Amino acid sequence: MSIYGDYIKSVIRTVPDWPQPGVNFRDITPLLQNSAAFRKLVDSFVHRYQEMDLDAIAAIDARGFIIGAPLAYELGCSFVPVRKKGKLPFRTISETYTLEYGEAEVELHSDAFHEGDRILIVDDLIATGGTMLAAAKLISRSGGQVVETATIVDLPTLGGSQRIREAGYGVFAVCSFTEDE
Repeated sequence: MSIYGDYIKSVIRTVPDWPQPGVNFRDITPLLQNSAAFRKLVDSFVHRYQEMDLDAIAAIDARGFIIGAPLAYELGCSFVPVRKKGKLPFRTISETYTLEYGEAEVELHSDAFHEGDRILIVDDLIATGGTMLAAAKLISRSGGQVVETATIVDLPTLGGSQRIREAGYGVFAVCSFTEDE
C-alpha cells in the first residue's frame, strides 16, 4: 500500500447497489476530479517504480489509461494500451478471460514489445483478477516480462489479487476495500 493509501481511499466514492443489488461500486471519479488527490495517486506509482528500469507501461482499457499515460511519461518509458477486442487497428494477439457474468477478450498489438522488455501492467481495480491475468498472458506471449501488476484499488475479498500472486506476479495496490467498507 502507498503512503497516501488512506488518503486516496477516503476520496474514492462507494456507490451501493450498483450496477446491481448487493454490489458496492468503488467510483474513482472523485479521485480524478480532485487535483491534489490525483497528484498523490500518480506520485504513489512513480515513487514505487522510479528505480525499476521499466521499458513500458501496459495499461488496461479504459480506466488503466488514466494512470498509465502519466506514469509512463513520468518514468520515461513507453505506453502500450491493452484494449478490448476490436479496438486496435494493426495485427493483434488476443486473450479471452472469464468475468463474473460471462467472457471478455483483450488484445495487444503483435509488435508491442521486444523480447525481454520489462513491463508494468496498470489498471484501476482488481476484482476477480481475470483482466490483469489476461493482460499478463498477452505480454508474456509477446516476449515481454511482467515486472509487477499495479492498481489503484484492490478488492481482496473477491480473490483476484490472490489469483494474480498464485500465477507468479507481484501485486501493488494503492489501497484496498473489503466488502463491509
